[in-house]
Amino acid sequence: MDNNTLTIIMFAVLAVFVFLTWRSGRKRKAAAEEAKQRYVAGADIMTTAGIYGTIKSVDGDIINLEIAPKTVIRIQSGAILRLVTAEDSDAPKSVEEAMARANAEAEAREAELNVDHAIPLAEPEFGERVEEKKPARRSTAKKTAE
Repeated sequence: MDNNTLTIIMFAVLAVFVFLTWRSGRKRKAAAEEAKQRYVAGADIMTTAGIYGTIKSVDGDIINLEIAPKTVIRIQSGAILRLVTAEDSDAPKSVEEAMARANAEAEAREAELNVDHAIPLAEPEFGERVEEKKPARRSTAKKTAE
């Protein structure tokens, strides 16, 4: 191959790379715009910090999020991780349900910690003195009574 062919191949690879980067950027931007359209008052969301709440109002990039009755926080729209849908049945519906789940998980962990998983061995405890068993000695004296 000569230099011209190699140069053309390099420019073609570069052009493909630039095109794919530009295309994925457009797709990402369109997805972000579509997601912003779904952030309307009354939508249930989860933030990147794991806080669940209901959108009360949207003012540009600032969203007022109700996380408990009469408790509203202001977040930036980029802090929204996802919309909570009906398929997300795993999410707790109330603070009481979340606390009950957390308490049950803590009890399960504590019960697991209280179980003795040690394998009993016939080995001594640390610092315990053990007498070594010595093999029986054979007598070196010859039997004379035969």
